[in-house]
Amino acid sequence: MAPSARRGRRPGSPDTRAAILSGARTLFAAHGYAGTSVRAVAAEAGVDAALVHHYFGTKDDLFLAALQVPIDPREVLVPVADGGLDGAGERLLRVFLSVWDDEATRLPLLALVRGVFEPEGRLLARDGFMRMVLGPVGAALEVDQPELRMSLVASQLMGVVLVRYVVGVEPLASASHDELVAAYASTLQRYLEMPLP
Repeated sequence: MAPSARRGRRPGSPDTRAAILSGARTLFAAHGYAGTSVRAVAAEAGVDAALVHHYFGTKDDLFLAALQVPIDPREVLVPVADGGLDGAGERLLRVFLSVWDDEATRLPLLALVRGVFEPEGRLLARDGFMRMVLGPVGAALEVDQPELRMSLVASQLMGVVLVRYVVGVEPLASASHDELVAAYASTLQRYLEMPLP
């Protein structure tokens, strides 16, 4: 008698991590961060939820891995928040530009940004930028109305990305960091601390 086929969830293996990551990317793209649970990712990958935590830790860690970016924004942005609200707009812009001007980080980030124009990439890009980049900055700076303030900041930063890095409009495409800081930092600072309607 032939042995019966194994049933149940797949045990840990070299392919397990890839299956979890693939399932996570699919679900985060379709349902966004809030609409995706670790349990749903585990089911999509055919594994136990404990394996998801084993390979990726928290849901935030899993989401960051699904974004396939070469940096952890939670670490890169620490100096922005550590300096307090005063001057945060300039610090944020300088960190942002240093990440985007580094070719090793720019190319994967460009792929993520280009996904904004496709339905399956829109939620990944939105949640990635707001939840993993700007949301923690607003929380650490303890700004009031953080969703509104950080959305305003996002409008400026995404504009810089599109004009400087995606479309390449001159003279912004070749402007120095100091020139861009002179043009944008005060606007970002106003968004962080100006009275809101």
